[in-house]
Formats: sequence, C-alpha cells, structure tokens
Amino acid sequence: MSKTFRREQQILEMIIDEKTTHEISTQLFISFGTVETHRRNIMIKLGAKNTAGLVRIALEYEILK
Repeated sequence: MSKTFRREQQILEMIIDEKTTHEISTQLFISFGTVETHRRNIMIKLGAKNTAGLVRIALEYEILK
C-alpha cells in the first residue's frame, strides 16, 4: 500500500468524521493546500462531485471498512 493511498484513506476518514480542512491539516501536520489536493484526488478517484457525494460514496461502498 503506497504512502499516498494511506494518507488519502486517513483524510477520507477524517472528512467522514466531519473534520474541517484546517483541523485535518493541524492534526496531520500538513498544509491546508495539501489536504485540499488529497480531497480533490479522492473525489476524482471516486467520481464524486462534492464533499457530500464523497461521503455518500465512501459510506455506500464501505470504502474504509
């Protein structure tokens, strides 16, 4: 499992837990922009149009379970 994949899983889990981009960046010691880049990449990979869609898809397909 790649480092990027693990980080994306971590960020997706935090998004589902309703963490803000600022909270995620602070907790993971990465920049705000890096979190946004990961979020955008996750959305592209899952075919989500927005964060609500991202959460719906992740929960519907049990991506993190």
